[in-house]
Amino acid sequence: MTFIKAFCIAFSIYSKVPVPQFKWKKKDMQYHLVFFPFVGALIGGLLIIWDYICGYSGVGQVTYVCVGTAIPIMVTGGFHIDGFMDTMDAFKSYKSKEEKLAILKDPHIGAFSVIMLALWGLCYMGAYSYIQETGILQSGVLAVFACIFVLSRVLSAITVVTFENAKKDGMLHEFKDSASSKKGFVRFVLFIELAACFIYMLLMNTILGIIVFITASVYLIYYRIKTKKEFGGITGDTAGFFVVTLEVVLAAVIALYCGLS
Repeated sequence: MTFIKAFCIAFSIYSKVPVPQFKWKKKDMQYHLVFFPFVGALIGGLLIIWDYICGYSGVGQVTYVCVGTAIPIMVTGGFHIDGFMDTMDAFKSYKSKEEKLAILKDPHIGAFSVIMLALWGLCYMGAYSYIQETGILQSGVLAVFACIFVLSRVLSAITVVTFENAKKDGMLHEFKDSASSKKGFVRFVLFIELAACFIYMLLMNTILGIIVFITASVYLIYYRIKTKKEFGGITGDTAGFFVVTLEVVLAAVIALYCGLS
């Protein structure tokens, strides 16, 4: 029952998928990060289904890209985009750590966050459209692309239970604290999920799987250095920034691979 509740909590927090509602207790949240990547699996599965539908119905390219871009947002309700925009506002302020942390708490959005969202969104849409245009579903490229939504969430969850927090309060601190008594088990399961994700990508397309995994690993190191320098650690907002930007970076890498193949 604890794991069922943890599953429901994960989808309640990180998605807009309807799940049974109940009063959350701390013990019910101990394992919810384990199910965070399942939201990514849902997104990836829906994108594969959408590609299949478009392939047999003659849907236009613009519709294909727009709906395919909207699917992750519709599933998550823009949960991670909010953190991305707050983080971008803080990055572009060029102020002290304390002032940047204050910006993360500010409910208002600034011009830089809107500009960066448009920029990163265009990059993602361009990459996504090119992956579809190659017509190489049989080579496993689309399957690897669908897997990046799982990979981004597995790595994000690992950072929550591993990296230092920038604040002693907030949603991320609460999530980390709820999993503290079972941190070892949660981390172990997350690494199992990470290994399964890597193996799946290798089976779908070995070369591309290795490229994607190396890219994600390098970006994880960058994220660690960047957040430590800018904020003194990670926050719930930077976790959203990580998910959004990593998915765009990996989509661009996959598109580049398609262009060079």
